[in-house]
Amino acid sequence: MTQAQIKPFEINVPEATLVDLQERLKRTRWTDAVKGAGWGMGTDANYLKELVTYWQQSYDWRKHEAALNQFHHFTADVHGVSIHFIHEKGKGPNPTPIILTHGWPDSFYRFHKIIPMLTDPEKFGGKASDSFDVIVPSMPGFGFSEHQSMTGAAIADVWAKLMTDVLGYKQFAAAGGDLGTDVTKTLALKYRERVTGIYLTDVGFPNGTEDFAALSPAERQYAGQCQQWWYTEGAYNMLQSTKPQTLGYGLNDSPVGLAAWILEKLYLWSDNKGAVETRFSKDEIITNIMIYWVTETINSAVHMYLENARAVYATGGGPKPMERVEVPTGVASFPAEMVVLPREWAERNVNLKHFTVMPEGGHFAPLEVPELYASDLRVFFAEMRHPVSG
Repeated sequence: MTQAQIKPFEINVPEATLVDLQERLKRTRWTDAVKGAGWGMGTDANYLKELVTYWQQSYDWRKHEAALNQFHHFTADVHGVSIHFIHEKGKGPNPTPIILTHGWPDSFYRFHKIIPMLTDPEKFGGKASDSFDVIVPSMPGFGFSEHQSMTGAAIADVWAKLMTDVLGYKQFAAAGGDLGTDVTKTLALKYRERVTGIYLTDVGFPNGTEDFAALSPAERQYAGQCQQWWYTEGAYNMLQSTKPQTLGYGLNDSPVGLAAWILEKLYLWSDNKGAVETRFSKDEIITNIMIYWVTETINSAVHMYLENARAVYATGGGPKPMERVEVPTGVASFPAEMVVLPREWAERNVNLKHFTVMPEGGHFAPLEVPELYASDLRVFFAEMRHPVSG
């Protein structure tokens, strides 16, 4: 362990940044909206204006900043990159260390609700013996980490060094979703002697290298649904994977533009039945947006898509068959995910030891349904610690 590398960190956004934000919000030049478009052509204009009014008149960043600062934040230089992370110790005997990796367009904020559910499960109806030491980093290019865009594979190397060389854990568990799935799977593939188990909400889409005839009917249906999703909802990914810099100019300059870009995904990818606030309050939506705004990381964050794409197409020669993860894996399938994951596809790609079909929740499960997510994660790792013999 190299504690000298670790520095306590406190979120403290300069007042000038908040004043500037308010001035920009007041000067918003609203565009025309097609009558009756709703969410069908992108972010709903009426709701966005309602959200921005709340942002101007009622939202209190300092309140949420103080709440986030209740966690123990640190920074450390890892592989030459300054990494921000939360590190909360478990309250039970012999807690399992676990690193949680967010995606886009969320941030470390994705996991803030479940941290106490994992560090102190007894308080939430669980067992003290199922507690975790929880590490929640901001990926490079996101939040309060250094503005350096990296591939998911490179981030996995940083995480391995953070957990072992910096924090001193010889073995650890991992969990993630969205871009965090790739990071978590890569950790399990490259550092299988250190990673005791992983917990995922997706295992990756088919990439065209599969033997279609060998897939089960459920997998073939899933592959078709994934392809349809790319055609109808995947344009953001193509833009961020090819020309992120063009996008970054506008989103870093306009808080309303940034809000619209992020809000659309929060709406589309969550289990909200047409009303986004059934899953996220205005305060939660804005706080997630604020983490991008006050750190000016939307540009470096979306560049991660470009880095990943280049690794596959520019230098990697095109998609390769997915390497199967042999580390024990738990998977939760949520009904409002981008495409609902069938068990057979999970079994094909990971060493599946636990699979739960969830009754509700979507792509941002730790924020949407934190109790369901945290409880199932605890169950999976409890099964790993105390296997039931047949």
